[in-house]
Amino acid sequence: MRRFKLADEVIEDTAPNLQSALADAYRRRIRPHCLCKEGGLPMYIARIGDQYLVKRMPLSGGGHDSNCPSYEPPDELSGLGVLTGSAIQVDPESGMSALKVSFSLTKIGTRAAPNTGTNVTDTIVGDAKKLSLRSLLHYLWHQAELTAWTSRWSGKRHWWNIRWHLTEAAGQMTVKGGTLSEILFIPEPFRATDKSAIEQRRTAALAPAIPPKSGPRKLMILVGEVKDFAPARSGHRLIVKHMPDFPLMLEEGIYRRLQARFENELALWGADEASHLIAIATFGLTPVGLAVVEDMALMVVAENWVPYESAYEKRLVDALAKLHERSVKGLRYNLSAEKPTAAAILQRSSQPVALYVVPPSADGAYEEALGELITSQPEIGAWIWRTIEGEMPPLPRHAE
Repeated sequence: MRRFKLADEVIEDTAPNLQSALADAYRRRIRPHCLCKEGGLPMYIARIGDQYLVKRMPLSGGGHDSNCPSYEPPDELSGLGVLTGSAIQVDPESGMSALKVSFSLTKIGTRAAPNTGTNVTDTIVGDAKKLSLRSLLHYLWHQAELTAWTSRWSGKRHWWNIRWHLTEAAGQMTVKGGTLSEILFIPEPFRATDKSAIEQRRTAALAPAIPPKSGPRKLMILVGEVKDFAPARSGHRLIVKHMPDFPLMLEEGIYRRLQARFENELALWGADEASHLIAIATFGLTPVGLAVVEDMALMVVAENWVPYESAYEKRLVDALAKLHERSVKGLRYNLSAEKPTAAAILQRSSQPVALYVVPPSADGAYEEALGELITSQPEIGAWIWRTIEGEMPPLPRHAE
C-alpha cells in the first residue's frame, strides 16, 4: 500500500478522502512526498479534469524503492544517462527540466536558422550535449510515463490521455527560455459534433507560429499520430490523425530524407496494422496560413503506445503487455544502434530485471560493452535474447 506525506499529514493511496486531500494540497501548493523510502521523496500533483494525480519529479525514478510505482531503472541502462546533466538539467527545487536542443525554433527568410555543428535535416545525429528531435520525443514519452505498462491498463490508454500526459510533462520542461508546453501542439481528439470549436481552439493554439511582418519567424513543435503521407503538387502533405483537414506541407527534399532516415520505422509501421507512427516536427505558418514542416523525426509504438525499434523488440513488447507486472520500456535517445541498452525493465519487488535484445549484427565489441553494462548494475538482474540464436527465450519467472 502506497503512502504520501502532505505537509504534516500521512495518507494512503486507497484512502477515501485522497482526492479531497490532494485537491487541497494542489491549491495550497504543498509538495507531496512518497514514503516508499525513509525520509520520503519529493513528488508533485497534476490535475486532469476533476482528478488529481501524484507524479514523480523528473529523473527521480531511480531513487524510489523498486516496488514503488514511481520507480524507474537507472538512466545508465538507456540513452538517458549520457544526456542527464548536460542536455537535460533538472532544478531540484521546482522539478523543471531545462532542455538544450540541437534543432532550430526560428526561421529566417525561407530557411530555418541553422545551429552551429548541427545538421538540421537529420536531428538524430548523436550529440550528448543537446537533444535531437527524436530524443526530445523520447524524453517526453518517458516523462509522461508512456513507456510503462501493465496488463491491468489494457484498453484504457487512448489518444485523449496520451495527449494529456504529454502536455502535462511538457509543462515541466523549458526550451530556450520558455516552457515547452507554450510551443508544443498536440491535436485533440476529433469529434464531428465539436468540429467548429476544435478548429477555433486549434487556431488559438497556433497563434505563436503566425509570421510577423518582419524578423525571424517562430516555429512550433508538433507531436501527433501519422495517418498518411499524401503526394502534393509540390512535395508531400503530412496528414495527422485527429486533424485530417489541416495538412502540414513537406518539401520534396525533406520528404526524401525522411523516407531514407526513418526507413526502419516506416517499414515496422507498415508491417503491423495495430501499431501507431508518431511524428515530432518543427513547423511554421506561411503568411497565407499553410503549415510547413522544417524538420521531423518518427517513432513507432505498439497498440498499447509503448515504443519499439525492431521486430525483435515488438515481440518483447507484446510479451510484456500480457503480464500483470509493471514493465518500463528503455529508449535510445541519441545513442546509436551499436551501443547496448536495456530494451526494457521488468519491475519486481524481489529484484528488477533488465531485458536485453542483442541484434543479429552484434559483434565482439558490442558483447563486451553489454557485459560491462550488466556488471555496472549488480542490483539489477539480466535477461538476454541473442536474436541470432533463434526464438525469444521465456521471460524470467517471478520468484515465489
